[in-house]
Amino acid sequence: MAYSGQRHAGAAGSSSRQGNGLKGQASSVEFLGRGMVGMQLRDAKPDDADDERDNEPDVVADSGSEAGQIIATTIRGRNGLPKQSVSYIAEHVVGTGSFGVVFQAKCRETGEVVAIKKVLQDKRYKNRELQIMHMLDHPNIVGLKHYFFSTTERNELYLNLVLEFVPETVNRMARQYNRMNQRVPLIYVKLYTYQICRALAYIHNCVGICHRDIKPQNVLVRF
Repeated sequence: MAYSGQRHAGAAGSSSRQGNGLKGQASSVEFLGRGMVGMQLRDAKPDDADDERDNEPDVVADSGSEAGQIIATTIRGRNGLPKQSVSYIAEHVVGTGSFGVVFQAKCRETGEVVAIKKVLQDKRYKNRELQIMHMLDHPNIVGLKHYFFSTTERNELYLNLVLEFVPETVNRMARQYNRMNQRVPLIYVKLYTYQICRALAYIHNCVGICHRDIKPQNVLVRF
């Protein structure tokens, strides 16, 4: 399961009715086009580049993803600020796949709930996920908070992406409605379709990345 998808279900687009004819359709296209133009990558600041050089990613001993395990790491300082210690308590696994595991955790210092995606760094393959996540900044794409590396007793290296936590997937939501013998409300179908297309337009046109694994299990929602 790839932990990427819709961040929230709070935005809705307006649509033109059939009665408006081609003029209405054209205005909708123009509206969407203006929205796409407004989606631009976050510009890197000179200070950010200096911070990247001065602060190497933290590498910690791997403590597993079982409930109750404590993961202690540091957050890299910005604008000359020192590193800040932070620790997480693993709560439970929310997804697994060939890449590794995603587990829910809570920050001990702030109480914030996050998702930590733990990915094995296999030397046989090029992993660009961290590089890509640094590039993305969009309301319908899960945000990267920070990251760190961990090592096991077998000298395996894992990348740990600390992401904002989104509790549900389209797959689980659809199954809930199915168990109640109900259809997913049409407003949700329209809203999620719009948000998926909006996020894909951003990564395709503004970043130049093709998402190859769009499926209900990978679309994260709040509802």
